[in-house]
Amino acid sequence: MNNKSWAERDLCVLWHPCTQMRDHEDLPLIPIRRGQGVWLEDFDGKRYLDAVSSWWVNLFGHAHPRIGAAIAEQAAQLEHVILAGFTHEPVVRLSERLLTLAPKGLAHCFYASDGSSAVEIALKLAFQYWHNRGQTRTRFINLANSYHGETLGALAVGDVGLYKQTYEPLLLKPVTVKSPDCYFREPGESCADYSRRAFAEMESALAQHAHETCAVIVEPLVQCAGSMRMHDPVYLKLLREACDHHGVLLIADEIATGFGRTGTMFACEQAGIAPDLLLLGKGLTGGYLPLSACLATDTVYQAFYDDYASGKAFLHSHSYAGNALACAAANATLDIFEREPVLERNRQLAAHMREATARFREHPHVSDVRQCGMISAIEMVKDRNTREPYPWQERRGRIVYKHALERGALLRPLGDVVYFMPPYVVTPEEIDFLAQIAWEGIERATRG
Repeated sequence: MNNKSWAERDLCVLWHPCTQMRDHEDLPLIPIRRGQGVWLEDFDGKRYLDAVSSWWVNLFGHAHPRIGAAIAEQAAQLEHVILAGFTHEPVVRLSERLLTLAPKGLAHCFYASDGSSAVEIALKLAFQYWHNRGQTRTRFINLANSYHGETLGALAVGDVGLYKQTYEPLLLKPVTVKSPDCYFREPGESCADYSRRAFAEMESALAQHAHETCAVIVEPLVQCAGSMRMHDPVYLKLLREACDHHGVLLIADEIATGFGRTGTMFACEQAGIAPDLLLLGKGLTGGYLPLSACLATDTVYQAFYDDYASGKAFLHSHSYAGNALACAAANATLDIFEREPVLERNRQLAAHMREATARFREHPHVSDVRQCGMISAIEMVKDRNTREPYPWQERRGRIVYKHALERGALLRPLGDVVYFMPPYVVTPEEIDFLAQIAWEGIERATRG
């Protein structure tokens, strides 16, 4: 069986995520046979460097022997058990370890299978927290250009029109405030100063809406699906203080930014803050199995702890919550963090990534090159001086995507933003390879 035969069979039966399926009339699907480290190999033997960690989930490379062995060992003992009324060793160990690693004050873990589900849990917890305390609050405050998933609740508190606009009639209406996105800072203005200035709108929204607001939800430091836009940690510090002052919960969505992506284990650490609810997913299992978690403070937990007749229990469940195989993968992933200098190594790789992308700053069709830890983004525009974007209908990023596939790399731009978010086992030479391919692709996309 080769690429062509698998792709033909696929298109007869599958509907792929986040895809206009008609695109595959002229852009063939790529069936992957195996993975090793940062590399994927198709059925024709061609290899691709996975520059996006297969949608930001893979931390330590494909087919990592330690994680694979942990899953196999667990599968021989217990694959799954209902988590209502029962428990098991992997989920207890994982919960203890997450709470030790997470910002101080988080005390209990609630599990689901994917990021959107974790967001739904947080929204329901925040609403019911106030309900259980005798208050009726129904609003959430979010940031412009934010993204929190694609189930209806998660979609409602996001603000990326590409995903949200069609479903607007079905969604609750949050209070949306200006993002601290440093792309919009004035010439000579620091990212920290811009983030402070942008916070004025959040402060105003809290002053006006705190009495009806369950929580503020943010993606700390990087709005990943929102074109990898970034902000300064000072915004998070100000937000924590304001939420405390106005009596509103703070939800930190670290599904994409957690586990070392931004340079620290969790992005919140860079602001020295702890949220009331912390959302984790994606890299939690090293990219092996679906698992997400919502970590809550004891204050939140205690608002639900009562006699059953009180009606205060959190009656929310997922069939595969706390799956034993997924928890084994997550524990193996945390073992790697414990046994290897992952964050120190990442700092070196991030420095090399910064050097490798420096030349893009002078490209006539690049308006911004930004980086936060192991996340680097390059924004293509029609005019770098005015930052006029290309018409979205031209799909310039798709040209970069196609060029990268030809050259042996998986780059999947967000619109016209080319980004790198590779597994942590990438080498400096492989980073250089990606930068060269991105340069060629941008040249091809912007200069014909």
